[in-house]
Amino acid sequence: MLRIAVLIRIALLALFASSAQAEVVRVAVAANFAPALRDMAGPFQDHSGHTVLSSPSSSGKLHAQIVNGAPFDLFLSADQAKPLALENAGLSVPGSRHTYARGALVLWSRRDELDPREAAALRHARYNKLALANPRLAPYGAAAVQVLEHLGLHQSSRARWVMGENIAQTYQFVASGNADLGLIALSQTRAHDRSLEGQLWVIPTHWYAPILQDAVLLRDTPAARALLRFMHSETGQQVLRRYGYLTGKAGVFSAARPQPWSGD
Repeated sequence: MLRIAVLIRIALLALFASSAQAEVVRVAVAANFAPALRDMAGPFQDHSGHTVLSSPSSSGKLHAQIVNGAPFDLFLSADQAKPLALENAGLSVPGSRHTYARGALVLWSRRDELDPREAAALRHARYNKLALANPRLAPYGAAAVQVLEHLGLHQSSRARWVMGENIAQTYQFVASGNADLGLIALSQTRAHDRSLEGQLWVIPTHWYAPILQDAVLLRDTPAARALLRFMHSETGQQVLRRYGYLTGKAGVFSAARPQPWSGD
């Protein structure tokens, strides 16, 4: 009986020790990356014991929240400018800023007659509303404006714009039928593969500036570090590729790659 009691006590101590080491990592995540992070969170939590608590929004709104003291541990932006601004303001962990993915823009419509698989869909007048993210808040919105400028349609199409606060709301404008066409993130089409209706066209990447998405640590915690390592592990990179992001495997984003995932 004494031996059993000792074993139970050891097991309880191990349980409490494990619980003490487990942390919650609070992530401010750009709306376009939220579905990919959600897919990563399950296996990461299973292996590490840490819990991921994500807050998706536009990068601009998240940046403003962080500046005003929001208690996030990690910022996964949809651009480079806002993490850099936090770094310059001394609001991030020095040396932690790095590019974790490169995004892509697509034109999507649920109306088959608008066939968005060519630029002509934007040039003709058979659509009423074009959805894009607010370019002042969302990098994918800024890229959308660059595409319209490239095509010479910035001014002529402007009266038809429906702007979302972030790329997730922009997707909803098209999905709900409130917009005929939408310039959205490729990752969103992968997140809704089973329910996506209509047709889409991947915009040539030379029509807009590269959408380089930077991450930065706001608090140097074991859980936040572990999540970054997991994102750059082969398991994490597979999720990124599945969502249509370019990753750092070809050396493009090798500037500050965290150490390989070890499950801690």
